[in-house]
Amino acid sequence: MAADDNQKQKLDRQFQSAVAQYDSGRFAEAAAQLEDLLPQVPNNFEVEELLGMTYSSMSQDTKAIEHLEAAVRLKPDSADARTNLAASLSRSGKTELAGVQFRKALELEPRNYTPNHNLGEFYIQSGKIADARPFLEQAQRINPSSYDNGYDLAMANLLTGRLGEARQLVQNLMRSNNTGELHNLLAQIDEKDGKFVEAANEHMDPSEDNLFDWGSELLLHRTYEPAIDVFREATRRYPSSPRLQIGLGMTLYSRGLYEEAVKALLAAADLNPSDPRCYLFLSKAYDSSPNQAEEVIQRFRRYSEIEPSNALAQYYYAMSLWKGKQAQGAGLNRQVVESLLKKSIELDGKLPEPHMQLGNLYADQHEYEKSIPEYVRALELNPNLPEAHYRLGADYVHVGQKDRAQSEFDVYQKLRAQHMAELDKERAEVQQFVYSAKAAPSTKP
Repeated sequence: MAADDNQKQKLDRQFQSAVAQYDSGRFAEAAAQLEDLLPQVPNNFEVEELLGMTYSSMSQDTKAIEHLEAAVRLKPDSADARTNLAASLSRSGKTELAGVQFRKALELEPRNYTPNHNLGEFYIQSGKIADARPFLEQAQRINPSSYDNGYDLAMANLLTGRLGEARQLVQNLMRSNNTGELHNLLAQIDEKDGKFVEAANEHMDPSEDNLFDWGSELLLHRTYEPAIDVFREATRRYPSSPRLQIGLGMTLYSRGLYEEAVKALLAAADLNPSDPRCYLFLSKAYDSSPNQAEEVIQRFRRYSEIEPSNALAQYYYAMSLWKGKQAQGAGLNRQVVESLLKKSIELDGKLPEPHMQLGNLYADQHEYEKSIPEYVRALELNPNLPEAHYRLGADYVHVGQKDRAQSEFDVYQKLRAQHMAELDKERAEVQQFVYSAKAAPSTKP
């Protein structure tokens, strides 16, 4: 009996380790751990679902669909599982099958905001605006304060000629979100323009500002394929515009096309090597696609030399070296990475990420007396870091402090259940770039 309990705890720790890798964006590592775990726990819903989500994050939709279908078979009453499967099916071009899963998710939770909103967005992206409206309306009734759904519904009303309803909804949204894009949408409604995309194609002045605004609106509302088309055309017209290259890179990243995203962001870094906005998104894309290691390391090295007093510049360079050498299978000079992370901390002691990564560096060498204080400091600066709680808990296990370890694991589980907060953070980063870039000077074609 004790042996069974120990084996169960071991498998659970292995699964939680894979979860931590997934939450940290280390998708290849998470997939390897889950593939190793799967034969030991056959027909396990959680493992199949997480493995499917991991492959989806790696843009390996064929593998993702295989495991997400298995998850749905194991737990057919899970609306979340069906939604995840639908998203992968949609990305792989299997639109009809995706629609089936989105509709089944709604059947399971008809009074839930998310399935109604997802099915409405699915119909919008399929060009079925009239079919989208009832589900967007229901989602809006469930959550009247939702900005995304409200915008989508207002746009659907505009495109189907319901101008009064569209105008009223936009005005309601503006009371709590007085954004530039709502003003733009209201102007379109006032002009009684019922063909947004067609009108932009036929009548919009293709200036850099207008193309950037158009692509950004599509990006902010997660209509990625049209946004990619707009930014690609924009970068063709204005090849020396850094913000358009960043916009293209961000959109490709959001769509899961990480390798293409890295290429676009490398081009942006060359156009304006001192623009900090580029490196934030380059670090994210590179984390999911480390194939262009040497080129990425070169850009981050240059940025650290241009900005020697910038803590983030040193941090990005450290992480690019660490990630790149792992991807290449080359020897990692840990002293260089350690030195860069310490320099980042010296320059700005309020950044939690360098402390967490320094903790990871020490923990990998089993230097727990060094790693634990780094994790503790990172969590003092930001208590909402799931990976730091998990890694700190693991280190406490290694040093025999099981009560403290369990406390950290409990916090980690709670934070993981609130994982949408990370998605909200990424959306806020996109919005911050869009609004700051709108003030950038235009370039000539």
